[in-house]
Amino acid sequence: MKTIINTTNAPAPIGPYSQAVAANGLLFVSGQIPMNPATGEIVTTGITDEAKQVMENLKGILDEAGVSFDSIIKTTIFLTDMGTFAQVNEVYGSYFTADFPARETVQVSGLPKGVNVEISVIVLKP
Repeated sequence: MKTIINTTNAPAPIGPYSQAVAANGLLFVSGQIPMNPATGEIVTTGITDEAKQVMENLKGILDEAGVSFDSIIKTTIFLTDMGTFAQVNEVYGSYFTADFPARETVQVSGLPKGVNVEISVIVLKP
């Protein structure tokens, strides 16, 4: 059995997917981009602001699912420029306190809507 998670505190899907799906004690959160859920506008004021919006979008979905960043067990970060890794990593790290999740970061040639960062997570749901 699976449960679909949707919230207005994160951007609505721009394709045939759900914001998150809970199944068998896990929560799979779709990749989030730096889109402001209130306006639908892409944040373009720099990679730090973009990463913060992505993390806030993830937070909105996690809150709706009743979990927190502490429950994340795996993240995937997609960047269009690995040269922005340090700034994204600093923002990303500020959302965690300890027992950090497993993670990979990869550079890709392009992301939806021409953004520079996208992050997806897998969460252990109590």
